[in-house]
Amino acid sequence: MPKWSEEMLMDLWMSLLLVWITCVPCVSTTPITGQSKSTQTGGSAVVASGLGEGQRLLSRAKRGWVWNQMFVLEEFSGPDPILVGRLHTDLDVGSKNIKYVLAGEGAGTIFAINELTGDIHAMKRLDREEKAEYTLTAQVVNADTDEALEPPSEFIIKVQDINDNPPQFIEGPYRASVPEMSAVGTPVTRVTATDADDPVYGNSAKLVYSILDGQPYFSVDPNSATIKIALHGMDREMREEYLVVIQAKDMGGHMGGLSGTTTVTVTLTDINDNPPKFSKSLYEFVIPEDLPIGKMGGKVKANDRDIGENAKSTYSIIDGDDQGVFEIITDTQTQEGILRLKRPLDYESKRSYTLKVEATNIRSEPSGGGPFKDTATVKVTVEDADEPPVFSKPMYLLEVNENAPINTVIGTVTARDPDSSTSLVRYFIDRHTDLERQFNINVDDGKITLAKPLDRETDMWHNITVTATEVRNHSQISRAIVAIRVMDINDNAPEFATEYEAFLCENGKPGQVIQTVSAVDKDDPIQGHYFDYRLVPEMLNNPNFTIKNNQDNSISVLAKHDTFRRQKQEMYFLPIIVTDNGNPPMSSTNTLTIKVCGCSKDYIVQSCNVEAYVLPIGLSMGALIAILACIILLLVVLFVTLRRHKNEPLIIKDDEDVRENIIRYDDEGGGEEDTEAFDIATLQNPDGINGYLPRKDIKPDLQFMPRAGQHSGPNGVDVDEFINVRLHEADNDPTAPPYDSIQIYGYEGRGSIAGSLSSLETASSDSDQNYDYLREWGPRFRRLGELYSVGESDRET
Repeated sequence: MPKWSEEMLMDLWMSLLLVWITCVPCVSTTPITGQSKSTQTGGSAVVASGLGEGQRLLSRAKRGWVWNQMFVLEEFSGPDPILVGRLHTDLDVGSKNIKYVLAGEGAGTIFAINELTGDIHAMKRLDREEKAEYTLTAQVVNADTDEALEPPSEFIIKVQDINDNPPQFIEGPYRASVPEMSAVGTPVTRVTATDADDPVYGNSAKLVYSILDGQPYFSVDPNSATIKIALHGMDREMREEYLVVIQAKDMGGHMGGLSGTTTVTVTLTDINDNPPKFSKSLYEFVIPEDLPIGKMGGKVKANDRDIGENAKSTYSIIDGDDQGVFEIITDTQTQEGILRLKRPLDYESKRSYTLKVEATNIRSEPSGGGPFKDTATVKVTVEDADEPPVFSKPMYLLEVNENAPINTVIGTVTARDPDSSTSLVRYFIDRHTDLERQFNINVDDGKITLAKPLDRETDMWHNITVTATEVRNHSQISRAIVAIRVMDINDNAPEFATEYEAFLCENGKPGQVIQTVSAVDKDDPIQGHYFDYRLVPEMLNNPNFTIKNNQDNSISVLAKHDTFRRQKQEMYFLPIIVTDNGNPPMSSTNTLTIKVCGCSKDYIVQSCNVEAYVLPIGLSMGALIAILACIILLLVVLFVTLRRHKNEPLIIKDDEDVRENIIRYDDEGGGEEDTEAFDIATLQNPDGINGYLPRKDIKPDLQFMPRAGQHSGPNGVDVDEFINVRLHEADNDPTAPPYDSIQIYGYEGRGSIAGSLSSLETASSDSDQNYDYLREWGPRFRRLGELYSVGESDRET
């Protein structure tokens, strides 16, 4: 018996299925009274009926469709349309004039029906992945009238799947990472492929995964598509990246199945599996001895094949004969060890150093067994350099008395050249620190002497800077600070702490304390101040005052009796000698002023002046003089006022003389009718510009001569000066009354069409005057007309 392969069996099965679907089944009918019988075969339906024709007409027609779901293969292509199935009804007995009608999804476009036989054909190639099934409606109608003979019935045509879609990796290509040195079987990542074929029907969507490229480093699970480590000891430092090709094949991976591939880029991540390693086992550096503190003397570096944090190292000096002269720090940017100077080098004392430097990884793996390390030897050779002089001390403290004479030696500074070839040293004072040039220094031996007298009370400390310079190389300079303290001597006498002003009550008791006195001294003796107070010899036996020592560098001044009176003596002066305890002692005489005052019963000072004693109301002499002066001033003003009122004539006698007191104006202005430019020169009276017009309202006691003013010519009138002169004359006229009066202006102008408004020069009486015309001159004269009209009406009444 021949052996059939799986592919041959599959092809045979598909051919049989196609024939079974497309063939038309045979149907046998058996007469059954009052019933219908249907038989289904192969997806087509045939309906048979055993009733006679007359009986079918008398009974209600029953539905006679019998079918199941119809199937059609996708992607079927041939020269003729493919038969999907056949429809048949028991009404179709050969003599009936009927036809089949198809409606629904794809009817007429994708599917067509033979109206006479009911055969359904697929007109186009179908794709299950695009549409898996179609729902249609079949109906039997009269071929002539299109009248429905049966109600429509719905059926489904399903598209059967074939393996026409390969697997696809939608999310590919993939990238994954795994730590280096991972164990075999460690999962790396998982890929996923999809197949558009029907996963239910057959094995078209059953996928199997395999690895095409990437062996022997990686493997893939055929079902879950999980990629795993397949080789032990994969080192990132040897190879960091791998490209893996994964295949997915449908039909369960059998022959004839479709396949798809994707790539997975696998990167090995770093772990700390490599120690740092110095590029050399011995480093040699030459460093000049004048290298400043903190400056770099050399660099070392340990390389690490790891990357990132795993490659970072820290450096340290673990051994050597440097004795703390050097230190090494880590440059975080370059991962280098920087050798720096921690203490000064001295070629003359030590010319070489040997150090042992260690580089240690900062980070370690949990299973690494501790941090990785490496060591190297560093040899440092000190190079001789021309160094500046070195002072014996970085700072000198000297003392000198404030009374020391000029050229006194205060102290000495010393410096030496540390080089093997010794050079002489010269000393100088930095005059920026000794602006007043109070000190000098010997350039050869460094002795500091006094150049000017010192006063401790002015400056207690003097800080100067001394420089030392090599004779053979003036650029080599060193500096040292010299602090000079001025020692105190007793050259200041003590004196009162303040200017005391003591007050003594007249009603005081003998022995009462008048004032407590203390002293101060500008000197500052080591043992402190102690002052001795005593009265001057001529005041030792005075009958009024005595002093008492309070044992705290102060004294109390006491009164000896209670018969002090201001009328007898209002002020006493008590000289007191104050002596300090210096060597030699210094003393000064200070005078205490004591005033005798009137006090209350509680010894509260009220008044200390003699004149206040005689005033019954307690007013001082100054207040009394001020009051008397005010009274005299008021009397003088009253006298002058009365005298002027006595000499002043009566100006206004009755109502009829009011207008007679109006001062004469020789001319008036043009008024509102004057449209020409106003000439200010008309304010001057040509007839009396240089004359003096005396007052006419009073008779002066003495003639007042006005001072000559500055007059302008007709073409250059200064109105402001003219008015100021008149104002000054009025203010300084001794004949003027103490009240305001109308001043005389002798000239106002000429050429006014209004004429004169004054009644002094008119020959007519008041009763003959008519002032109604003033109202016609404009608003400026209307008010004047109203005033005159009111005057006339009042006179008539």
